[in-house]
Amino acid sequence: MGITPENGVEPGSGQAELCRFAVLVTLMSKRFGDTRWAGEVHKCLGDKQVLPIVTAANNLIFEDGSGLRIRINEVYSATNNFHPSNFIGQGIAGKVFKGVLSDGQHVAVKHITSDGYMDTFVREITSLSDVRHPNLVALLGYCEKEDECFLVYELCHNGSLSDWLFGKDKSLSWIQRLEIAIDCAQGLWFLHTYPDGCIIHRDIKPTNILISENLQAKLSDFGLSKVIDAGQSFVSSEVRGTFGYVDPEYRRNHHVNASGDVYSFGIVLLQLLSGKRVINLNLAKPMPLNRMAKVLTKGGNIAEFADPKLKGEYLEEAFEAVLKLALSCTGLKQQRPSMKRVVSELEKALNISSSAKPYGYN
Repeated sequence: MGITPENGVEPGSGQAELCRFAVLVTLMSKRFGDTRWAGEVHKCLGDKQVLPIVTAANNLIFEDGSGLRIRINEVYSATNNFHPSNFIGQGIAGKVFKGVLSDGQHVAVKHITSDGYMDTFVREITSLSDVRHPNLVALLGYCEKEDECFLVYELCHNGSLSDWLFGKDKSLSWIQRLEIAIDCAQGLWFLHTYPDGCIIHRDIKPTNILISENLQAKLSDFGLSKVIDAGQSFVSSEVRGTFGYVDPEYRRNHHVNASGDVYSFGIVLLQLLSGKRVINLNLAKPMPLNRMAKVLTKGGNIAEFADPKLKGEYLEEAFEAVLKLALSCTGLKQQRPSMKRVVSELEKALNISSSAKPYGYN
């Protein structure tokens, strides 16, 4: 049966696209390994994008028109065949190497080798191929070869926020911390209000916040991201993320929505204020960071929560305002602020901090 107005399915409608996808899946199931034939079938069904088609050989065909395909030999050449001296990090899906493309651009290459994380490869491409913002790490290219995949990103020369908060030889001033917090919040605000659907990151934490050469913060690693279509308030999913940063309500109901990212950002904000790990394991009874902050706030000992690396060089009024903001982000779901409001509150804190010069403040 054709897809025409006469049979009740309007061309270009959501139902028409669903029909097109159903036909494609049916035909593909008959000749699953024939990539050439599959491509011709896809053309016949129309020019709508269907992502991804996976063949029996585990090769991915992306008809996305993004122009992000990159040659495999370019990736190997850029990283000097993934030489150990270019290794810069390890994630659950694979290793990350720095490199230089033939055009001189410095890049970070994520090498995904585990079949169990093939969905990471697909999700990062579909999430980032068309999404561009100054506070998101840009995806520059991708390629795949048999059972391994490669994602090529812009290189952030100053490592991750984790390096700056917990490294012994690095330190951030109060103003720099506020600027980094605003960068992250603006990135999340952009994702949550993206026109094609609200993009939920699902793994906001210091190691996924990269710092550029000029100390600009950029969100990275979209391997767990989810897109919520307009009109939906959530999507259901198994609980994924990093211990200590996952919204407790998400753990209970498995509902993925923007409030989960707000919670994770609130924890990161508490870490920017305190320089502490997400859970203090040095105590007889380990205490989550947000609970520790609440205890200190009720006791009026806010200064005790401040990172010793700050050496008291911060505006107390601004510090207290940001602490309260962070606690509202980690509070009950219905009381959490939007990322738009978070950006506004952080900018207020930055403005009063920049204009004030208290004793000992640089």
